[in-house]
Amino acid sequence: MAGNGIGLFDLADKRLAWIDQRQQLLAQNLANADTPGWQPKDLKPFAATLARTTPADLALTNPLHLAGPQDGALAPNAKARPEERAPDGNAVAIDGELTKVAQTNDTHALVVNLYQTYLGMFRTALDR
Repeated sequence: MAGNGIGLFDLADKRLAWIDQRQQLLAQNLANADTPGWQPKDLKPFAATLARTTPADLALTNPLHLAGPQDGALAPNAKARPEERAPDGNAVAIDGELTKVAQTNDTHALVVNLYQTYLGMFRTALDR
């Protein structure tokens, strides 16, 4: 993105990465709604993820390496407990997962809108 090194844009990048990872987990939950024994996954809230982020992240030693979502900041929340289960052990509540998808979609739209607004302000300040 254009604002590398600017805290606001770095924060937006982190939030968008969190949103992307959450949407993937929620899609997996919905896709496995009929799988016996499936346990729904979700991420820890973004505020908790952001609080745990340290300024010294792992350095990429080769530009071809990918950072990947396996680090602790975007790991699924293992402590999340389902409220109810089906007789086959599946704990996916479709309405709850769809609510989370809608909330995540709204958050994505908000972050993108804020990003574009601040980028527009920078362009105005630079007279472009």
